[in-house]
Amino acid sequence: MKGAKGALKLSLRPGLTLVQEGQTVQVKVAEPSREAMMHAGSLRAHLANFVVGVSKGYEKKLELVGVGYRAQAQGKSLNLTLGFSHPAVYDAPDGITIETPSQTEVLVKGMDRQQVGQVAAEIRAFRSPEPYKGKGVRYSGERIELKETKKK
Repeated sequence: MKGAKGALKLSLRPGLTLVQEGQTVQVKVAEPSREAMMHAGSLRAHLANFVVGVSKGYEKKLELVGVGYRAQAQGKSLNLTLGFSHPAVYDAPDGITIETPSQTEVLVKGMDRQQVGQVAAEIRAFRSPEPYKGKGVRYSGERIELKETKKK
């Protein structure tokens, strides 16, 4: 799939074919079995994500919550200060750009929806939000259920 943002490739499973009729693309199944229909539905979803990815692109926003938690983008790498004795450094794969509009916000952008989500999950894994104070790296809009501390 080619578009304004670039090109993406996807391999077809055996038994599935693509038929293009004008502006539409249909996924055809050779033998309609339950497994083949599941793969056809997944392929259709991937193709729809590719269309949006090569035209508009995807972005995922992360927030750093905690005293002294900071992020700084330097080229293809992201330096995170998350309360450890050392800074956490994440190198972005090809096709992904990382921006830091402020010290506590990280924007992950790219064409491939799966790759954008995977990179965001890997950054979040450095320090995922803890359940007592809510400190850590969270997705924008993510709601953390805070637990109550143990009473004596």
